[in-house]
Amino acid sequence: MREVRTVLSAVGGQVAAWRERPVVVQALRSAGAATVAYVVALRVSPEAAPLTAPLTALLVVQVTLYATLTTGIRRVNSVVAGVVVAICFSVLVGLTWWSLTLLILASLAVGHLVRVSEFVPEVAISAMLVLGVTQVGSTAWARVLETVIGAVVGLATNLLVAPPVWVGAAGASIEDLARRMRRLLLRIGEEAAGRTPVERATARLHEARRLDHDIVEVDAALTQAEDSMRLNPRVREALLHRVVLRTGLDTLEICAVVLRVLARTLTDLARAREPRPLFEPQTGAVVEDLLAEVGDALVSFAVLVTTDVSRSAQSAEARLAAELTTAAGTRDKLAGLLLDGIQQDASQWQLQGAVLTEVNRILDELDTEHRSRRLLEELDRVAREQRDRNPRLTRLRDRLRWGKRARAVRTFFRSERKESYFRSESK
Repeated sequence: MREVRTVLSAVGGQVAAWRERPVVVQALRSAGAATVAYVVALRVSPEAAPLTAPLTALLVVQVTLYATLTTGIRRVNSVVAGVVVAICFSVLVGLTWWSLTLLILASLAVGHLVRVSEFVPEVAISAMLVLGVTQVGSTAWARVLETVIGAVVGLATNLLVAPPVWVGAAGASIEDLARRMRRLLLRIGEEAAGRTPVERATARLHEARRLDHDIVEVDAALTQAEDSMRLNPRVREALLHRVVLRTGLDTLEICAVVLRVLARTLTDLARAREPRPLFEPQTGAVVEDLLAEVGDALVSFAVLVTTDVSRSAQSAEARLAAELTTAAGTRDKLAGLLLDGIQQDASQWQLQGAVLTEVNRILDELDTEHRSRRLLEELDRVAREQRDRNPRLTRLRDRLRWGKRARAVRTFFRSERKESYFRSESK
């Protein structure tokens, strides 16, 4: 009996974990929307198998509510435009090899004219499907009806069943990027403490260059998370979340660029000092410690920008500040050792000094004051762009805020008058 309970609890925990995954939630929403659209289309459409409705619902129900609204409108426009083009061609010429060519060209041109964006091929596809049937008129309007049903069901699904928020996935990708950068810094530091062949330093340089592909993937995940927070009732302070994550990724991207430059500098230094080690033994050990501390600070920074709870954010910020202080002390120690070494041998002082400069740039980017200042600047920029983009909405919002403030002031003075009145009566 105890084993059965253990198995049931394990299965229940796994099901709960699946329910929290955005991919599983999205799959269930898409399947449900397609099924409902097909059932509705069976009762309304004259077609025996109205598969256009579930197909449209499946395509309209995107990963975010914002994308669903924009996608649904564009998809309906593309299908209607294709049907209209097919009706015109069926009346004029019918279906031949040359009319099919003209149909495709006309459909693509109409798709660009009605601005359906990525659904331009959908206009040509709809036109070809409708033109290829026997009874064009009834089938064409049935296809329009099924498309509208699928789009409406897809929109209703996202309005009734809240779409998943992809902030957690974006935060995990940001932390994973920071950990990959930390592992690269650890390997570079271990090799800098001893003799580093040029081939190995070049391999680390290629590994640093591959971080650009990782940043592109993280940027795509962050864009998806930003869309998932738009028009989503489950998210509060969506603008702040978007700005915090975006500025955090920008900082990591700058650090990745500096890391690539650092790897290039060490590659040139390995080539210039071959077969000697990159640094003297004592200096190399300090370089290894410094790069390890910088890697730890990168991970702490990623945890800080992806943390929602205030207590966790405070602890993450305190940990980041402590690691930056430790790294700054190690950097000063390395600067002293490099200065002593340059006084004895100044043949590679440009490259060795560049290592110190690049590490200092990473520490400056991770500084908490620098991050706060940049965050405020980004918030001001986004607010200014929103005001410029929607001036009427901004004026209406300001009026509502002014009305609330005026009511609060009136309430305050009324309470003050009541208190003074009661004090005078009591006297």
